[in-house]
Amino acid sequence: MTLRDLPSIDGLLSSEAGAALRAEFGHTLAVDALRLEVDRTRAAMRQGLPLPAAPDLVAGARRWLRVQLAASLQPVINATGVILHTNLGRAVLSQDAQRAMLAAAAGYSTLEYDLSRGERGRRDDHLEPLLRQVTGAEAALVVNNNAAAVLLTLTALARRREVVISRSQLIEIGGGFRIPEVLAQSGARLVEVGTTNRTHRGDIEAALGEKTALLLRAHTSNFKLVGFTTVPSLTEMVELGRAAGVPVVDDLGSGALLDTLSFGLGHEPTVQESVQAGAALVAFSGDKLVGGPQAGIVVGQASLIEKLRKHPLARAVRADKVALAGLHATLLHYARGEAVDQVPVWRMIAMTADNLRRRAEGWAAELGRGTLVAARSTVGGGSLPEETLPTWALALESEHVSALAADLRQATPPVVGRVEGGRLLLDPRTVLPEQDEALLQALRNVLS
Repeated sequence: MTLRDLPSIDGLLSSEAGAALRAEFGHTLAVDALRLEVDRTRAAMRQGLPLPAAPDLVAGARRWLRVQLAASLQPVINATGVILHTNLGRAVLSQDAQRAMLAAAAGYSTLEYDLSRGERGRRDDHLEPLLRQVTGAEAALVVNNNAAAVLLTLTALARRREVVISRSQLIEIGGGFRIPEVLAQSGARLVEVGTTNRTHRGDIEAALGEKTALLLRAHTSNFKLVGFTTVPSLTEMVELGRAAGVPVVDDLGSGALLDTLSFGLGHEPTVQESVQAGAALVAFSGDKLVGGPQAGIVVGQASLIEKLRKHPLARAVRADKVALAGLHATLLHYARGEAVDQVPVWRMIAMTADNLRRRAEGWAAELGRGTLVAARSTVGGGSLPEETLPTWALALESEHVSALAADLRQATPPVVGRVEGGRLLLDPRTVLPEQDEALLQALRNVLS
């Protein structure tokens, strides 16, 4: 066989296998894939390999298309024990939030339409009443994430002016998000005060001047500064700001709406505490401890929120209808006092070690292998660094534990665990109860 014997693209398309390929993927994609397959075959024949049969060429094109068009964003079972796992999508949504998002996506909605007046409305109106009720703030604005919330705040209120911040809060969080770089993008000028470990009230007071636009507190989020440390409280910052006529902005990051001390964890500053302390604006995420979809939320003084709302950047970072619907349903759980039962993040945090042990024991009994080990779960998502929760995990021994973990990640559905002490640990805290059977089936397939 020579290169002249390679079938034409038209010939392959007109074959029975080619017709099936076109029916599955459409004419254009089928042609592109067949051309690539013929080109690969031509190069292989020049290296001395034989010419495949025409159906095999079509089969090669089909394999390539299936790989190229397969969705890389797919559901996984999170057995890592990290509740707010940023790489796995952060907060799992409540059933009500899922239904609300599906309803908003399925058809038209009142996103910017006032039914009572029969004319244009504001998308901000859907969430502001709930946020006022839940946080105690005067007003609220929702954008697409907390980085956007901080950027919008600094741009609208401090462009070409100074923002005072403690050096201990010049943080970098996941994905290379750095507070100093956000400040630079906003056009504001950073004024660093204090030292890495100690900032005093007098340091802030000395930095205040005619060009000062804001005092900024940034929650350290994913690390702790311990030992010989000092930083003014939010209340002290508010006192200084009021005396100088300078608003205080509190970037809380995780945005807890419930007291984490009640769950055996350290104290995570809550949004309500910041509002009550007098912060002019409080910014936080919607998809961390709030437990909703990705969003950035700013609550605080109505006059300042209005400035943010009217700034041109607000349109570029606004949240879409699906996120707004999911966040509304999530906030309703807090308003009704049912967040611990209905919001998966808090349900996972509240799970007892005894309950988790029973689930892990059930897994081991179903599989007929594995041992139970005491372990620790984490909240994750830049929340409560170094704080852990007691759990029981199913431990699987293997001479090739990394290969076992990799095989589970390729299962259907993929299962992500954590390798610790030479064993693969599967933590039931972050596995939804309705996923138990799928987890067990994936384990049976891989272990067999």
